[in-house]
Amino acid sequence: MSRLPPLIALSYFEVAARTKSFAAAAKELNVTPAAISHQVKALEEYLGVDLFVRHHRRVSLTPAARGALPELQEGFQTLGRAVDKIRSYGEERLVVTVCAEPLFATKWIVPRLHRFYARCPDAEVRLQASLHTVDRGRESALGVSDLKRAGIDVSVRLGYGNYPDLEPRRLMNLDLVPLCAPELASGMDGIETLRLLCDSTLTRFNEPYGWKEWFKQQGYDIGTLRELRFGNGLLALEAAVAGQGALLGSRELHQAELSAGKLVVLAERPLNCDQAYYVVSAGEGGERPIARQFRDWLLEEVGMPVEESR
Repeated sequence: MSRLPPLIALSYFEVAARTKSFAAAAKELNVTPAAISHQVKALEEYLGVDLFVRHHRRVSLTPAARGALPELQEGFQTLGRAVDKIRSYGEERLVVTVCAEPLFATKWIVPRLHRFYARCPDAEVRLQASLHTVDRGRESALGVSDLKRAGIDVSVRLGYGNYPDLEPRRLMNLDLVPLCAPELASGMDGIETLRLLCDSTLTRFNEPYGWKEWFKQQGYDIGTLRELRFGNGLLALEAAVAGQGALLGSRELHQAELSAGKLVVLAERPLNCDQAYYVVSAGEGGERPIARQFRDWLLEEVGMPVEESR
């Protein structure tokens, strides 16, 4: 490096040699032609060799300049790629990829994201919604390697919280109450007469929770249920808001619709599920600072002490 001339002089020479004009080089670099001439002259003196033949109103390259230009240009391209890598690394430090169950991602995380950005204005949250975050059984083999392979920094799982290789923290219980559009509300006596909307997410569990379990918990013994199944909670929610039937849903996740009067609670009798929403990550030492910040923010949003153990 000690043998290299100043980088600015080399860069000015490269542009002047490529354009074969001090005036054109000055325009490209947004400087004066005199500045180009000064840097080129300083470079010639440093190297002890002429690089340009000065003609009236034009310049031409000397053999030394023509021979060196291709390798110099290749060097600048290599240097540019290296700088891009450094810059992208700096940008990636502030990117956090989050994956959550679709209903939770849409109805809980998205409306609150502005508060995370207020805390970390330079961050970029890449939010993914996937039913793969729903666990079927009580035991899960999900580990750090699975998150890294999928490029996930933080995952919000709907399951039982058994992730030995991770740091699970409970965010929200899964307590389900009957909801419907106001025009359908007629109290407990009318629930069994309504079409029952089903979020198929709940049927993914080995121990399913749904209308059958809710009626049984309330002491109702009914026959065939008039069920209408939907592939995820967002579709079921839209059907409920449209007045197509009653839905078992979470107060927390449907708070916007409840507050706006689009849905009402038919009965204050929740179905308490064993499953809950958990945030999982690689844990201290295995995750980047921005991932830890997002995880801690989620915990603070639900009122959980960040330092509290599982």
